[in-house]
Amino acid sequence: MRVVLFALMIAMMLAMLDNMIIGTAMPTIVGDLGGLEHLSWVVTAYTLATAASTPIWGKLGDMYGRKGVFMTSIVLFLIGSALSGMAQDMGQLIGFRAIQGLGAGGLMVGVMAIIGDLIPPRERGKYQGMMAGVMALAMIGGPLVGGTITDHWGWRWSFYINLPLGVVALIAVSAVLHLPKKRVEARIDYLGAALLTVGITSIVLVTTWGGTEYAWGSAMIMELVAIGVAALVGFLFVQTKAAAPVMPLHIFRSRNFTLMSVVGFITGFVMFGAVLFLPLYQQSVQGASATNSGLLLLPMLGAMLVTSMVAGRVTTSTGRYKAFPIVGSVLMAVGLYLLSLMDTDTSRLTSGVYMAVVGAGMGCLMQITMLVSQNSVEMKDMGVASSSSTLFRTLGSSFGVAIMGALFNNRVQDVMSERAGALGSKVTEQSAQLDAASLAKLPVAAREAYQHAVAAGTHSAFLLGAVVAVVALIGAVFVKEVPLRGASGGPGDQEPGGGAAGDAAGAKPTVAEAV
Repeated sequence: MRVVLFALMIAMMLAMLDNMIIGTAMPTIVGDLGGLEHLSWVVTAYTLATAASTPIWGKLGDMYGRKGVFMTSIVLFLIGSALSGMAQDMGQLIGFRAIQGLGAGGLMVGVMAIIGDLIPPRERGKYQGMMAGVMALAMIGGPLVGGTITDHWGWRWSFYINLPLGVVALIAVSAVLHLPKKRVEARIDYLGAALLTVGITSIVLVTTWGGTEYAWGSAMIMELVAIGVAALVGFLFVQTKAAAPVMPLHIFRSRNFTLMSVVGFITGFVMFGAVLFLPLYQQSVQGASATNSGLLLLPMLGAMLVTSMVAGRVTTSTGRYKAFPIVGSVLMAVGLYLLSLMDTDTSRLTSGVYMAVVGAGMGCLMQITMLVSQNSVEMKDMGVASSSSTLFRTLGSSFGVAIMGALFNNRVQDVMSERAGALGSKVTEQSAQLDAASLAKLPVAAREAYQHAVAAGTHSAFLLGAVVAVVALIGAVFVKEVPLRGASGGPGDQEPGGGAAGDAAGAKPTVAEAV
């Protein structure tokens, strides 16, 4: 079992390192390829493709077996990584990042669903806490690696670094992971998958373009809203009729599953927004290099690592978990509010304390949401439950980056126009100005104006995050604490109104068969 988990940890590291490395390299990438207005799209294309493909990966794993599907997603991710490293302009990079995102959709859900197959829920908290620790380590190491690579080798190696790690993951998974083969005669719900993809794409485009590329009341935005709503309504209808729905609606009858989906969405909204905009603030306002901005994220990521491990251990030993979503939501909201108070005079020590508060909150939430979601469904729905939980977190990250990015860009433009006039507008059109070294070459007045503009932009973005985190707190309060089953779970462990949670005790024989 340890060998299997080690292989899964490698795959998890592969999935998590990419966004973390790219976060600190982003200013240099945008400066090289041009176009500050495309900054959010480099991340949005990846998360959008991940969101669209996640339900399909989960359902394919349920229907045809997880191992082959999981390895396929790794290969696709590596192809996208290699192509992204060779991109010659921003359009190519965005397209190749989408390919990368298609593969990434299968990585996270594959790891979590395999753990759900092999380990009973009572013990799952410890192992998922370990996975959260791997994610936090990737977040800690990713910015450091990304900053160092960007400063010394160039940003393209931020993508190429995935290749050797991916090969190791493929070999390890192929050699040690042996799961029972499945074959379901029902066809996958391609119509539902297509409608879901259209709906997600339309809504994310609305959040990305609204107020920036197009006015909120413009014909383009209204058309996208109509298409998105129609596609999602059609998707819900198709799910009630399909023989093998991509996202069976009965899993949402569980109150806990629904509430954890909301909390997971908000966690993704906050986490990826913070990881994207904190390095921008640190490099533009506090004068940090790409490497140093990665180091300055350590308080947030270190706190996330510690709290996720503690939460997993406590949940395993006690079988109780409700306190963690509540405490995590409170810490996340408070920390984001504190981050919104940062200005051009905020010290690195002060911002580090604020980041640690946010990190502690996210550490309490990251894996508890997955654990409770899996505990609320039957074993046959383990893949779709894992993929749905991952989908909502991914959607949250996409919405967070898009909406916070729109607020940030609008605020930067406004402040630059107020403080520097025509020169300010010229500066913000040149994405290279995001780089601290390039900013140092600007006239003093323009540089100070841009620093104030970035501080104002991060204030708006993090204040929005704090408000959104309050919604997570409300959802966490209404979670019903259903005791987690141990290896010998019984029929009395079934959740009212949810799935046959007690069926997950059947995972125990699977361990012997698989390993």
